[in-house]
Amino acid sequence: MESCTELISLISFWVILKRLFEAGSVMGRPRNSVLQVLSVVICFAGIAAACSNGECRLLDECSSNADCGAGLYCFSCVEGFSNSRCVRSTFSDQFKLLNNSLPFNKYAFLTTHNAFAIDSEPPRTGFPRTTFTNQEDNVTQQLNNGVRALMLDTYDFEGDIWLCHSFKGECNVFTAFEPAIDTLKEIEAFLSANPSEIVTLILEDYVQTPNGLANVFNKAGLSKYWFPVSNMPQNGQDWPLVSEMVAKNQRLLVFTSVRSKQDTEGIAYQWNYMVENQYGDGGMHEGSCPKRDSSANLDDKSKSLVLVNYFRSIPLKQLTCAQNSGDLINMLKTCYGAAGNRWANFVAVDYYKRSEGGGAFQAVDTLNGKLLCGCDDVHACVAGSTSRACTV
Repeated sequence: MESCTELISLISFWVILKRLFEAGSVMGRPRNSVLQVLSVVICFAGIAAACSNGECRLLDECSSNADCGAGLYCFSCVEGFSNSRCVRSTFSDQFKLLNNSLPFNKYAFLTTHNAFAIDSEPPRTGFPRTTFTNQEDNVTQQLNNGVRALMLDTYDFEGDIWLCHSFKGECNVFTAFEPAIDTLKEIEAFLSANPSEIVTLILEDYVQTPNGLANVFNKAGLSKYWFPVSNMPQNGQDWPLVSEMVAKNQRLLVFTSVRSKQDTEGIAYQWNYMVENQYGDGGMHEGSCPKRDSSANLDDKSKSLVLVNYFRSIPLKQLTCAQNSGDLINMLKTCYGAAGNRWANFVAVDYYKRSEGGGAFQAVDTLNGKLLCGCDDVHACVAGSTSRACTV
């Protein structure tokens, strides 16, 4: 209250000085001197009006996370703006905003590329790690902030299944991150604590041990959430309703890049159900959305899910705030056309929270708005409606 009173006093003083300035002088001083006084007053007024203590809104300047309101954090994006500003750190829950009574493929989900390749993950092999990282938050934090699909690279390593960022299909002590079961247990804990949430895993799979993946999922306690391959739609049909998936507790979708495992381990072969654009630098050319080599054509509507990648081949953390913002949304629009006028269900990025404001969270809001009601933002959809109606 005291700061507000001071600000009002400053503004009142400014109004008085302005009137005197317009009259031509203040106690005989020339106008340029009065202008200098006005500038100082305006400066102090700006300082008094600066936000803090959780009052700062999107893109307000900030000095710490504590300054920013709910769902925001204080971040510096040299490519996008000067100083530090509050940007989004969490998602909009489309199910709570609207409904969960549509097929799974009628929604969009934030996806983290190499979700396990985390900056702060300590070496687990006794050797320093020499490979790239792609995320800053651990998997639990990613899920809590609204990530609903995780890209994981699975390998045989040291007699177990590990998550590894390696080359030529072989994990080694310099590229290994952690045993897969550790990450899978984080996912199990999240699903257990959040009984209405659905998580999708997209595996770049190099495991050759027979039943290796199936066994590690069982050990992590994830089998009870498994969405069975037998329930997955064929020939581009709609998926079950999200509400039905939740009611049946079939809330974990797992896709592998190995065709044979659909029959041998009950893990869905990704390319039977999903199309995907080119990953890495090849998928970041403005106005172009080529398919990934392994994928069917993007406009193949016999696959009812669409995945759009938008990340560099070699992650450059300082540049991701710009690429995760307007550039990302522009690419989603390009890929919409390439996919036969279908909006993406999954959008995969590096460093998912880095942005110029709304970032990947806003991109998913845009996708859900388009998918659910034809609006540019899910917040513009009429609550509780399954029709294509916008509030604005």
